[in-house]
Amino acid sequence: APPYNPTNAYYVIEAESGMVLDQFNADRTLYPASLTKLMTLMMVFDALEAQRITLQSRIRFSSHAANMPPSRLGVKAGDSISVDQAIRALVTKSANDVAAAVAENLGGSESRFAYMMTLKAREIGLTKTRFVNGSGLHNTGQLTSAHDMALLGQYIWKRYPKYYGYFALKEF
Repeated sequence: APPYNPTNAYYVIEAESGMVLDQFNADRTLYPASLTKLMTLMMVFDALEAQRITLQSRIRFSSHAANMPPSRLGVKAGDSISVDQAIRALVTKSANDVAAAVAENLGGSESRFAYMMTLKAREIGLTKTRFVNGSGLHNTGQLTSAHDMALLGQYIWKRYPKYYGYFALKEF
């Protein structure tokens, strides 16, 4: 087979040690798209660990959240789902409506939540990352790097082992 020739970037590490196995354009700033939801999920895990919410807490959907473009779960404005259901929808369906609802419920507004996400990114060492929404829907101000996303994945894996099993779900 011909060698892999990516057009963007990658950064591959061994999760336990952080040893770099391979990289290409690792610090190039790119749009994170739905990888943004990794940070949204991390913020949920933070809130769970701090006992600000539980897996049974309700995530209420505003009109803004309910009307996000697909992919979405399709929850109507005014209705709610549990935090557990929200996590499952984010990891299996990459649901933009759920990401927006989580952002509004945890941050008061999606823009405030994005600011909180960016602050958390800096706190854990993500230097090329800036968030403007919780879903990853395209915005020229929302940027990251392959290096930062690898560090985020490693951080989640190490810091939240009891929630890491959600990432193995295949359906919801």
